[in-house]
Amino acid sequence: MKQYDVTALGELLIDFTQNGFSAQGNPMYEANPGGAPCNVLAMLKKLGDSAAFIGKVGQDGFGRQLCDSLKEVGIATDGLCFDEEVHTTLALVHTDASGDRDFSFYRKPGADVRLTEADLKEELIQNCRIFHFGSLSLTDEPVRSATKKALALAKEAGAWISFDPNLRKPLWDSLDAAKEQIRFGMSQCQILKISDDEILWFTGETEYDAAVKKLQEEFQIPLIFVTLGREGSMAYCGDTFALAKPFLQENTVETTGAGDTFMGSVLHFILKKGYENLSREDLQEMLQFANGAASLITTKKGALRVMPEEEEVRKLIAERTE
Repeated sequence: MKQYDVTALGELLIDFTQNGFSAQGNPMYEANPGGAPCNVLAMLKKLGDSAAFIGKVGQDGFGRQLCDSLKEVGIATDGLCFDEEVHTTLALVHTDASGDRDFSFYRKPGADVRLTEADLKEELIQNCRIFHFGSLSLTDEPVRSATKKALALAKEAGAWISFDPNLRKPLWDSLDAAKEQIRFGMSQCQILKISDDEILWFTGETEYDAAVKKLQEEFQIPLIFVTLGREGSMAYCGDTFALAKPFLQENTVETTGAGDTFMGSVLHFILKKGYENLSREDLQEMLQFANGAASLITTKKGALRVMPEEEEVRKLIAERTE
């Protein structure tokens, strides 16, 4: 038995999301704890799984806030490091009327980029069933080398590898560099979650089936999820395919964390059923639950501290599928 169901490595940062206007008419921003890998872990914790995080924040007020937030939701912080020279990474999330987002990052550098191979708590990697990561820890050194060492340790220990590119274009020197590192990530994983715009950009295809087939042929990824925003989501396990409709909300606040909530939900099912030889019914069940959870998170500010309970998700599904 492994100590942790999922260990994730990557960015832990502050998402500044707009929350009203001042008396002078200036936008006011709320400092929400965020970062895709930890959002995924937070959803897993809500579903009863054990989770650990590896990353770095600044030795500052925001770093301490983030550490407290992880402890609050039950994510193990043994692998969280503090940088005394560089501040915690910050992101400003600008949301339009439809809930879609645009990001501005303060990360040149940010503390998350400064994670080194020596910082890694190897026991957290060797004692997990699934190791999860994204592309933000591949943008710069030394965190890129730390990520690659962690992946080698995880594979050696027999962990399943989960990858979400989570492309943030402003953080890359070029899109060619992004594509190169995302290609590396895909070469490492058995479980891939990728958004509709990311998969078409990466493959150069114009249709999702063709894009997925290209990834399957090049990387031999057993299980691929494609999120489609307001159109739902799809799953491909070998030749088995499933599509699930979304649960659209009238009171969407923002979409921050929706993909991460989806990812945590499907990893919860994979911990139970594995990632190979899944039936269409298995995939359909995963997608429906993950879509429901992602729908609920869009009604809240932030993500990490406000993940939905399993009962909330099942109630939503029951109400919408009667």
